[in-house]
Amino acid sequence: MCFLCILIPVVVGLVCALLGYMLAGMKYKPIINKLNDDLAACGSEKQDLLTLNTSFKNDIEALKNKYSILESEFNDYRLNFKAALPENVPFDPVLASSVFKRKIVEDDLKIVEGIGPKIEELFHAAGIRTWRALAATSVERCRQILDEAGERYRIHKPDTWPKQCELAALGKWNELKEWQETLTGGREEI
Repeated sequence: MCFLCILIPVVVGLVCALLGYMLAGMKYKPIINKLNDDLAACGSEKQDLLTLNTSFKNDIEALKNKYSILESEFNDYRLNFKAALPENVPFDPVLASSVFKRKIVEDDLKIVEGIGPKIEELFHAAGIRTWRALAATSVERCRQILDEAGERYRIHKPDTWPKQCELAALGKWNELKEWQETLTGGREEI
């Protein structure tokens, strides 16, 4: 066999491969350049998006803080302008007992869903001895009394206690009983 018979096709193949590579490079070079440019632009856009994301997170935190402040101010405003309970609402033990199916004693704080004997003692020690007094007490003050009593009492949520006492002081026994049936430990389920 002839050495040139092998060498000539190999050289021709290499030359064709090189020409093909060069022609393909020329044909796809604009596409490759565009992809490289797009990739660089994506990197720039990614950085812009990360900066924007950080900015949004900061804005969200600022809005949360502002919301907390406004909520606190609203609660203070609401508590300062709470309507006073009428003075002349007589206690009707018969009606109260018939609704609750047990003897009800006037100003017994244990009528409130969520208040037991120990918590009643805490409120008595804090000077809150009547339904009217607890109805006029802010939820924040109720929490403060519980917090000062120790870890054991911090689990209680007094959010509804003033309103329950308001209903008791007004003699709205049926309304109080119906509402208490929807409460769990003095808490409204969401």
